[in-house]
Amino acid sequence: QVQFVESGGGLVQPGGSLRLTCEASGFTFSGSAMSWYRQPLGKERELVADITSRASTGRINYADSVKGRFTISRDNDKNTLYLQMTNLKRDDTGVYYCARGYYVNGGYYRLEDDWGQGTQVTVSS
Repeated sequence: QVQFVESGGGLVQPGGSLRLTCEASGFTFSGSAMSWYRQPLGKERELVADITSRASTGRINYADSVKGRFTISRDNDKNTLYLQMTNLKRDDTGVYYCARGYYVNGGYYRLEDDWGQGTQVTVSS
């Protein structure tokens, strides 16, 4: 059974930092592309960043809104995905989820697994 457990969210002031963690299980993590999504209240879920199965030889993509501020990384030995977020802005507020996926013709696609519970990030003064 594929499972994602996200953690690390919280309340932070604008300009602050957080590090999110996703513990994955039920599939071959080292062979899967992974990603972070977020869902602001009342809005649709959006892709924030994605990373190939082997970060050292693959590629990483970011949404324009987070480029230069967020860093996605992974530890294949620990089946864990990370999202380091810096210089947080109010628009970064939302529930963050991780997911696994694949690439086709340069585009990233999420596999239709059940979402985890997510972790809430609130950026507010």
